[in-house]
Amino acid sequence: SSSSHWTLQLLARLHGISISATRSVSHLSSRFKYQLKCELTLQQMAGVLDALASYVTSMLAEMAKEEVAMLIGVSDGIKDLSIKLGDLKNFLADVDRRNITDDSVRGWVGELKRAMYLATDIVDLCHLKAMEQGQTKDRGCLNPLLFCMRNPLHAHDIGTRIKLLNQNLDDICKRGSSFNFIKLEAYQDQKTTRSPATDRKTNSLIERSGVVGEKIEEDTRALVEVLTREAVGDKSGRLIVVAIVGIGGIGKTTLGKKVFNDEAIEGKFTKKIWLSITQDFTDVELLSTTITAIGADLPGGGGAQDKALLVDALKNSIKDKKFFLVLDDLWDVDAWNKHLMTPFSYGGPGSRVLITTRHDTVARSMKAFHPYHHVDKLAPQDAWSLLKKQVLTGEENEPEVDMLEDIGLQIIAKCDGLPLAVKVMGGLLCKKEKTRRDWQDVLNDDMWSVSQMSKELNYAIYLSYQDLSPYLKQCFLHFSLKPKKTVINDTEIVSMWVGEGLVEGDTYTRSLEEGNKYYKELIVRNLIEVDTDYPSQLICNMHDVIRSFAQFVARDEALLVHSGETIKKKLGAQSFLRLSIETKGVECDEFEWRYLREQKSLRTLIVTGNLKLQSGDSLVTFSSLRTLHIEGVNMAALLEYVCQLKHLRYLALKRTDMCRLPENIHGMKFLQHISLEGCESLMKLPDSIIKLQGLRFLDIDDTLVNSIPRGFRALTNLRVLYGFPAYIDGDWCSLEELGSLSQLNELSLESLENVSSALLAAKARVDAKKQLTYLGLKCGGRVGDGLVQGEVSESKEEEQMIEAVFDVLCPQPCIEYISIKRYFGRRLPGWMTSTVMVPLESLKILVLEHLPCCTQLPDGLCRLPYLEWIKVMNAPVIKCIGPEFVQQYNQLHRPSSQLAATFPKLQQMHFDGMEEWGEWVWETEVKAMPLLEVLRITSCKLGRMPPGLMSHAIALKKLTIRRVRGLHSLENFVSVVELDLYDIPELAMISNIPKLQKLTIKCCPKLEMLQEMAALRRLELRVFRRENQLPVYLPTVKPSHLLLTCSLEVLTSMAEGESSSEWDKFSHIKQVEAYAEEGGDEKKWHVLYTSESSNIQTNIHQDRLVEEEE
Repeated sequence: SSSSHWTLQLLARLHGISISATRSVSHLSSRFKYQLKCELTLQQMAGVLDALASYVTSMLAEMAKEEVAMLIGVSDGIKDLSIKLGDLKNFLADVDRRNITDDSVRGWVGELKRAMYLATDIVDLCHLKAMEQGQTKDRGCLNPLLFCMRNPLHAHDIGTRIKLLNQNLDDICKRGSSFNFIKLEAYQDQKTTRSPATDRKTNSLIERSGVVGEKIEEDTRALVEVLTREAVGDKSGRLIVVAIVGIGGIGKTTLGKKVFNDEAIEGKFTKKIWLSITQDFTDVELLSTTITAIGADLPGGGGAQDKALLVDALKNSIKDKKFFLVLDDLWDVDAWNKHLMTPFSYGGPGSRVLITTRHDTVARSMKAFHPYHHVDKLAPQDAWSLLKKQVLTGEENEPEVDMLEDIGLQIIAKCDGLPLAVKVMGGLLCKKEKTRRDWQDVLNDDMWSVSQMSKELNYAIYLSYQDLSPYLKQCFLHFSLKPKKTVINDTEIVSMWVGEGLVEGDTYTRSLEEGNKYYKELIVRNLIEVDTDYPSQLICNMHDVIRSFAQFVARDEALLVHSGETIKKKLGAQSFLRLSIETKGVECDEFEWRYLREQKSLRTLIVTGNLKLQSGDSLVTFSSLRTLHIEGVNMAALLEYVCQLKHLRYLALKRTDMCRLPENIHGMKFLQHISLEGCESLMKLPDSIIKLQGLRFLDIDDTLVNSIPRGFRALTNLRVLYGFPAYIDGDWCSLEELGSLSQLNELSLESLENVSSALLAAKARVDAKKQLTYLGLKCGGRVGDGLVQGEVSESKEEEQMIEAVFDVLCPQPCIEYISIKRYFGRRLPGWMTSTVMVPLESLKILVLEHLPCCTQLPDGLCRLPYLEWIKVMNAPVIKCIGPEFVQQYNQLHRPSSQLAATFPKLQQMHFDGMEEWGEWVWETEVKAMPLLEVLRITSCKLGRMPPGLMSHAIALKKLTIRRVRGLHSLENFVSVVELDLYDIPELAMISNIPKLQKLTIKCCPKLEMLQEMAALRRLELRVFRRENQLPVYLPTVKPSHLLLTCSLEVLTSMAEGESSSEWDKFSHIKQVEAYAEEGGDEKKWHVLYTSESSNIQTNIHQDRLVEEEE
């Protein structure tokens, strides 16, 4: 109609779009939406406003198309809202910048954000009403709004809400005019447009160390010397405390870790304990964590909340043991004085405590050894070296980066020598072009000159934050809510971001892709750091200084707290949008749910630890909640209310006491993510779960769910599905339900022994899932550690059946990670062999665990171009790894000069528990595994190492061999740096390992010869108790450090010094530490020797020495 077209013309002019009357409405809608999206360059609230602008624009286009006159009145309200957003966008960049440092702006910004969040709630409610009436999804994203307007009651409700929102925005705009914000054009003139820089390769992220320069090595040596020095003449056995003191981000923890992992420390103490002390610790949490770190069992099966019981357990676990305790990031002495000092006073003599703290007063109160070790700021050249590590994308870039050293040193000077600040600036610079102009822009940015900077802010982090895109800023601030002691992987974090609308993207898939890019960019920028304790997952943490910055920026809308009292105080003071609560206190300190009752605006709630519920507690208060993550909490009583959270997108109830999901869960129309991992009481999914059309993620791993509702196939939007049970019901198999789930990226199947034919398994259509990157296949059900319901099948028919089932579960070539567990076939699936037409060309990780009947490894792995990691565990009947493992059958007789190396990218290989494996055929002429760095072989009877391994694994650095019967010699591993040998009863000789630096030998009684290992620095040796002398090979090697565990008889002989029969075996070694066990204390008796002074220190009593001589 002419009136609706006039409306569009007017709105188009308001946004600078020139259109003709002949242009189609659909074209206008697309153009208008694109223009508005491009213009809304918002900062922290960008995602919310951008999404709302898209909704509004699409709705107007739909109005014109449908010619619905009844909407004219409400349309004017929407038009006003659109205009106001257009006006506000011109100032939001400056608003965001001033919001951080100008307290007067904060309240105004908070009101504006909450108004925008209210707008998204309105849109959600319209969607919900439409979905409840069965509206189809193919009529445009604003059909729900259109539907609501057609319904008089809904139209009145929504119209009223929009009118109030417009009035609210009017008031906000009027008050905002007093701040004289800089318009977008003027603001952009202050910023130099930068060209897009090439992203750093993500596979090198973990390699970018924060350790540089000789200074940290010197500091490490000095601290180790103090910590390992015996207090001569001190009979009191007093505990010595050493302190590392320095400001946040200067590298205290990095230095502490260097000391903690130093080889000299490793051998000196019976127990090593690392504790990170949070500011809001509780006594039970601290004591429980300490007991676990020692390696002892918690009293009461781990559920004890009684402090006295925990103190007693800690005392018993440390009693008479020589320990090294690190207390990292100690803010005051309460943790030590009130909780740890008494039980640790029962430790053995020579024990040490190392603390890292920001405050001299803490070191003084701990009576630390003088002088305290104050961490120095980085020297300019060390700082430049650290900066370069972050910026370089490859050796080819180094010359152009070196040309920028003069500017780099000036940037470093502004970082004041703080390693964290240098790393963050490196992360920023690696996103820029390597040009003088781009680096000069960073150096001259006016952020460096902001006055009255709060103590919570760091200039380098501040500058890096301002360089983030609007969406990425939101994700960065949200990540700071991750509880410090809780493991949440990248998939979960990104799902939270997507659920809250913090990620750009007009579809879920695109949002997920963008979210993964954001996550990796935060790593590249050094704003979050990869946790290397989880090599198969992408788990990240945030440095305390960066976290403090993020929490300061988001202080008006987000809160992360630990202890009950802190929670009570802070929640009573203001209303938040996002809360993260981590508490593991005693009952009186448990988090009480009632503290949350007034937090009615919450959009994200994360709770881990203990939870105290009372009658009347519920979830209904949080009507706007988008994300609910509860872990390790007894919360079953709250579950009946979860379906009232109509806006919820993300629901994780991990390791909780829940035993069922509500039957009416289908009412949660927006739910995208459900994780029930580790809920051991959960046995069944509600039938209505199949109505959650928007569900993308479902994890029922480690639960007792052994059946799924028929009709599961309706969940066609699922991307991730873990723990899906296979079972038969008459002529129906649960795997049929997977056939239509073509969007799956990750899939794990359980109880595959229940599938009675390959035809039924084929209905899962695994071979048709073109986006699948992870596949887990598992037999054996969920109960016990057995292989198939606790027993190995002896039926040949059953073996053949499971082989046929696995053969049809063949993934597409896009698969990257395969895990097969408790498989009882005699051969592995045919799609792993060399004869398969389409190989697994993208496969990176292969895990094979518990293969009781499998007789050989597949021969098709060697040709896979990207395979990086192989793990084979518990394959007890494999006897030989033949030549086909490293060379395909059709190439066995071709000249090696014509063949490329096989396993071209393999980096780690583990063979564990292959008890009958006795032969590995790999001849010298076959080239393979040129990048292999780590090899582990345990529990087999391998008679010799293959010549091809020694010739071609030229990158092999770490070799571990344990419990291997029949191996007589090890030689010619020319690249190995670390060698760990344990329980190899026939081993007689080790030879020609010229780069070997660390050698560990335990329980190798026939070993007589060590030769050609000139680089050896450290030898760790355990001699059998029944052996009454040191090994004969000791005089042939010259390590700088020997760590020896032996019988008291041998130790007593060594204590005699030059008169001992053992003297010539160890006297040439620079430093010797020798220990003998008694009464469960591995280091009860000691002999310490240094060759420089020929001085021997021992605690073996003189009367025992005389007794031995007699």
